[in-house]
Amino acid sequence: MSVLTDVPTSTDEPRTIDTDILIVGAGPAGLYGAYYAGFRGLGVTVMDVLPQCGGQISAMYPEKPIFDIAGFPAVRGRDLVANLVAQAEPYGPRHLLGERAMELTYGPDGLPVVRSDRGTTVRAGAVVITGGVGTFTPRPLPAGEDYLGRGQVYFVPDPTEHADHDVVVVGGGDSAFDWAATLAPLARSVRLVHRTGRFRAHRASVEKVRALDIEIITDSEVSALHGGSHVEQAEIRHRTTKATRLLPARTVVAALGFVADLGPLQNWGLTLQARRIAVDTRMATNLPRVYAAGDITDYPGKVRLISVGFGEVATAVNNAATVIDPDAALFPGHSTESPGHATESPGQSTENPAHATEKEN
Repeated sequence: MSVLTDVPTSTDEPRTIDTDILIVGAGPAGLYGAYYAGFRGLGVTVMDVLPQCGGQISAMYPEKPIFDIAGFPAVRGRDLVANLVAQAEPYGPRHLLGERAMELTYGPDGLPVVRSDRGTTVRAGAVVITGGVGTFTPRPLPAGEDYLGRGQVYFVPDPTEHADHDVVVVGGGDSAFDWAATLAPLARSVRLVHRTGRFRAHRASVEKVRALDIEIITDSEVSALHGGSHVEQAEIRHRTTKATRLLPARTVVAALGFVADLGPLQNWGLTLQARRIAVDTRMATNLPRVYAAGDITDYPGKVRLISVGFGEVATAVNNAATVIDPDAALFPGHSTESPGHATESPGQSTENPAHATEKEN
């Protein structure tokens, strides 16, 4: 299964779904949460506004090696997402992709009810928000908007699409340098343009690009794109001298960062700190039966790493399990102790009205 394109999306008429846990966000933390909820014997539904699993990894750097995942000296972003999906797959999580979580209310029984922008209603025993940085919008390249989709791109999900192209990458952060290094073996030429001589990227990323003999043009901006039905040239202007030069460009990658927005989550009544969701040590928010994990959370000493998100979402799911079923144990035991790689804590029962395995009305 290709997690970038083939995970089933929701195409049915608006419906109501009952589930034990609704995970809002299908990035790494959310996907691991889907596994862990299944491991605990809970029915799980995953909702994400993007049309594929993986969150920022799938949208922004599926081909980039990731070096800070425990047990993997390096793992390609696409492969990490595929493995996370495969890990949860035996438990049959439902994926509602391409659906934005819009409204949170509570039913007469006190259970959270989430409605999506496509009319789906999910009644859950608990909600775990793993929305990363929220909805992210790329910062535009002012000179390139007319060629958006015609050579100007924000993301490079498939580097082979740009094979034998003259490529201009715009930006000074990690994404810009990562794309330049990734495309260098495939493209006819790669140049990187940044408005200053200072870079936000890690020094190792900068040195890697320099070692590939990629031209780095500093103190300059893309002032215009030229071409017919497709971009053909990028006009580069020096910010001080105003001198211009034309570069061949079949692809222009605008890696200028993005603007993050919590979107409808801001209206749920959550306690926010600097546009992030405040949680306690259980990963519980201020709202009943609502938890959060991953980059979207904030608490003293917070470290935003994928590996930290994995631990946080396991904590959130385990604590949610005890709210869904008060007789359930907080710690379910280790997976190695459970035949079939699944376990159900003592006292869990699908007859509990808050423990409704997935069904549609």
